[in-house]
Amino acid sequence: LFFPNQGGLRHLSNSFGNMDLSHLVTLGLFPAKRAPLSSSDLDYFRQHCVDEALADIVTQLAKQRPSDPFKCISDAASALSSASGGKTKPAAAKQECSKATPSKPAVAEPKAKLKDSAPKAKTTSSAASPATGGDVEAQLKSVGDEIRALKEKLKGQGLSGKDINAHAEVVSLVAKLSQLKGQAADGATAPVDAPKPKGKPESKEKPKAKAKPAAKAEGKPDAASKQQSKGGGLVIKKADDVPEWYAEVIMKAQLIEQYPVKGCFILRPWAYKLWEQIQGWFDANIKKMQVENCYFPMFIPKCYMEKESDHLEDFAPELAMVTKFGNQEIDEPVAIRPTSETAMYAAYSNWVQSHRDLPIRLNQWCSVVRWEVKQTTPFLRTREFLWQEGHTAYADQASAEQEVLDILELYARIYEELLAVPVVRGRKTKAETFPGADYTTTVEAFIPATGRAIQGATSHHLGQNFSKMFDIHFQDPKDSTGKKIEYAYQNSWGITQRTIGVMVMVHGDDKGLVLPPYVAGIQVVIVPLGIKANTPEEDRVLLASESKKYEETLKKAGVRVFLDDDNANSPGWKFNYWEMKGVPLRIELGPMDIKKGEFVMAKRNILDPKESKKPGKHSSMVEDVQNMLKEIHDEMYAKSLQERDDKLACVDEWKNFSPELNQGKLVLIPFCGDPQCEDQIKDKTKEEAEAEEVAGGLKMGAKSLCVPLEAKYSERSCPTKCINPDCKNAVKQRTLFGRSY
Repeated sequence: LFFPNQGGLRHLSNSFGNMDLSHLVTLGLFPAKRAPLSSSDLDYFRQHCVDEALADIVTQLAKQRPSDPFKCISDAASALSSASGGKTKPAAAKQECSKATPSKPAVAEPKAKLKDSAPKAKTTSSAASPATGGDVEAQLKSVGDEIRALKEKLKGQGLSGKDINAHAEVVSLVAKLSQLKGQAADGATAPVDAPKPKGKPESKEKPKAKAKPAAKAEGKPDAASKQQSKGGGLVIKKADDVPEWYAEVIMKAQLIEQYPVKGCFILRPWAYKLWEQIQGWFDANIKKMQVENCYFPMFIPKCYMEKESDHLEDFAPELAMVTKFGNQEIDEPVAIRPTSETAMYAAYSNWVQSHRDLPIRLNQWCSVVRWEVKQTTPFLRTREFLWQEGHTAYADQASAEQEVLDILELYARIYEELLAVPVVRGRKTKAETFPGADYTTTVEAFIPATGRAIQGATSHHLGQNFSKMFDIHFQDPKDSTGKKIEYAYQNSWGITQRTIGVMVMVHGDDKGLVLPPYVAGIQVVIVPLGIKANTPEEDRVLLASESKKYEETLKKAGVRVFLDDDNANSPGWKFNYWEMKGVPLRIELGPMDIKKGEFVMAKRNILDPKESKKPGKHSSMVEDVQNMLKEIHDEMYAKSLQERDDKLACVDEWKNFSPELNQGKLVLIPFCGDPQCEDQIKDKTKEEAEAEEVAGGLKMGAKSLCVPLEAKYSERSCPTKCINPDCKNAVKQRTLFGRSY
């Protein structure tokens, strides 16, 4: 956030490594009450050997943005060392740090102090900026021109797009451009931290009038912390910072817990309930297709992996190997399962002696390990994750290829019928095809908040590639001589816990999770209310009795329901708690409702409290609830479909490609399918987005998502030439491109 490179962090670490933030709090330099560092922040600092205490200091500095951070802490350290009985007033340090952009004073200081400090911050904020708006704009233009000229020069020297972007001079200029953009945006002089380009929305300060609730909460820290952890609302708005919002939601909604191994996370019961719903639905449907469940060992001999060179090459960078036990080296290292094609097909070879032994249709529910070296994100990209993997073998190609599409449709139904997320069904380009497969089909989802696509699930037709390597063959029944050998046609298909992350990203809001009804572990929560100190005992008993009847009746009807009759918390507290956890429907029931034969239903997918509430009748309670659950699902799906379709563009010429892409859209383009051409498109779109990104940031070039299989994506005629200006290949159909997770 504040120090642009590792050297800056090391310098700070060497200079102030023994200083604790509590010292600076004692001096009044930093607030005593502050938000903890996020897991992504801590991961970044740990990568650069910065411990948590020092990381806290760096973060607080970044929020205050003093013009000379080292002098700020140095003066504080000097004042601390000369302090007597903790009464020394570090005027120099305080004055230096007051030159920063105003931070959130309400959390740190009482009302009286706020009145004194706010004007000072206001009068000095303009002095902190070294350049006027006009100067910054001129510098932005100058640096932008310099970047473009340098790129042209490097291109003339024969460098490619990736090499150009990685060139030291280009990286330096892009960092400078980012720094200037930060100044133009909020007047700050601090450079932007590369690994977190978006950053926290520090410039969006709360108005001074908002300070009162925070100051009041300071007197009751235990209650405040309980409210935060039990669903008392989110600090970060989704529109301000999607990655940080996502991290906050999945923690506060009790989906995950952190784990000491990087890239691994604990799935808490609330998350596993979601996975169980997906698992149960899919398992029931594949059993209708005569698929059976099994389990193969997680350890795969290296010799198996090496049988398919493309397969091994693709997984090699993230392959986890076991090379020893105790202090003894293993004779032959074994891989921890990244996928099970090579593990299962040696057994298939033993099982298949005749065409009568086919088809084989097996599935296993398990976890796999892929040692990601990129930034990991819970559910979306982790080192270990849950999935199912199906592996089938057929005597004829037509049956195998039909299964590929049947499974793909089941995956699409998981997203659309359970998760209320629309997907595009399609076939991957050659560059994106699963290693060792003839072709790969996919369902692609879209995250409107980030403008990125995400692969939802894949179904691969392996052809005879693996059967020839593992010798899965049989005598051709059509050959009268009995000498002709035929190899099996195989498929593999899988869906992962990524489904949960996609659902959270698409539907979640500023109150927390929003769970689609058909995948929610709890579909309905009943909250009794209306009890006051003077409420007659008979009314209390009646309310408790009727609430229990509601719960039992709904359970018998197959509704997943929970009665929250805990008197330790108020109804309002319960509303916040269950809204954070995303329960689709809340039933509010009070003594007056019972007398009227009515109850109130509150839909979680509607933010407005008034518009979210609908009345229900006691006499038709089950029907009303079931209809409301269906209505919630339909509304959620319609909303996400509209958001997706609004971000879907059809482009014929290159000049319109990047402008649409840079608006966070999916783009249907004429594309030849050549892998080298795809690399060029990726490089070109990344270059054309350079002015909008920071060095090392998350912006990226466009990649192919799929060639859509559904006719509705082919309604517009397709040009015969590839959209890449440097490509002369012919084109027959459009391909969906976009930025992707």
